Parts: sequence; structure tokens; C-alpha cells
Amino acid sequence: MTSEIAPAASSAADIAKTPPSLRTLFFAFAKMSLSGFGGVLVFARRAIVDEHRWMTAEEFNETFALCHFLPGPNIVNLAMVFGARLRGIPGGIAAFAGLLVPPMLLITALAALYDRAGQADTLRQGLAGVSCAAVGLLASVVFRMMSPLLKKGDVVGLVVMAGVFVAIGLVRLPLQEVLLAAVPLSLAVTYAKTYAKTRWAR
Repeated sequence: MTSEIAPAASSAADIAKTPPSLRTLFFAFAKMSLSGFGGVLVFARRAIVDEHRWMTAEEFNETFALCHFLPGPNIVNLAMVFGARLRGIPGGIAAFAGLLVPPMLLITALAALYDRAGQADTLRQGLAGVSCAAVGLLASVVFRMMSPLLKKGDVVGLVVMAGVFVAIGLVRLPLQEVLLAAVPLSLAVTYAKTYAKTRWAR
């Protein structure tokens, strides 16, 4: 298997100027969904930010953060919001269809196969190995999404992120309660930093 070095994350200067066609959106999200073993987020970020340069890394993080506060699966929200942002409602539908239709057909066929051979020891061991790879993929995209904060030296943002991780992942506090505290805090910090920069510029 050959390895590819992903291109550097897009900056505002080299973002694609022409919005993709509906066909391009459909096939781009279909490719993401069919590649997304362990979750589509890893491949969505790589395609949107690194490959097609439709968004900067900061814009992707902001859009994905918004999708966390919408009802439904985050990656589905991302497809709808992203597609609609580039091509309006038809773009949202094209991205949504590309994300869900191909894997739905594939998983239906695999479910029928698993119903017949799902208890085989070899298959069960293989699925256990896939689960480990899925965790590794998720960890890799977390570090990639952290890169804008690290480059900017956003210490406060990293502290808030670490606090949310500890509260939810280690202390096991309810997600809703943590978000009710973390979101106003993040907004207040961002507003304070923006206000301070404006005052300093004057």
C-alpha cells in the first residue's frame, strides 16, 4: 500500500474560487462515505480542506462546531450545511444524498452477508481489528483539527477543549450540562479577545 502525504491545509488565499457543481458535491461526499471506515469525519476534512480546498482549516472547524449544536448526526449536518453554503438548498441535498445513499446500499448487502456468516471466528477477529483502526483514525483527525489552535497559540481555546474532554470523557458529566457551561465561556473569551485586538489596533 502506497502512502500519500496530504497537502498543507488551505489558507484563505488558495481556497477554490468557483463553487463545485452538484454532481461534484454528490460524488465527493459519496467517496467520503465509502472511504469512511471508523467514521466519515477524517475523510471529510481531508477532502474539503486538503484535497478540494473548499474551506480553510479554521472554517471547517467552525462549521463542524456549529453542526454539534444541530439535531441529528454531526456528519450529516455537516454535509447539509456545507452543501447549502456552496450551492444553496440543491447543494445541501446533493451532499446529503452522496453521503447516505451509496453506504446505505452497501450496508444492506453486508447486513445480508453478516446474517449468514456473522458468527464465524475469523470475521469476528477481523472486526475487532477494524475497531482499533477506527479509533486511530478518529484520534488523527482530532489532532489535525487542533492544528489551527496550535499555530495561533490559542492557549485559552486549548484549555477549554481540554476541560470539555476531561468533563465528558473522564468525569462523565452529562453532555448537555457541559455544553451549557462551555459554550457561553467560549463565546465570552472570543468576544473579549476580539475586543482587545480592536482596541489595540486603534
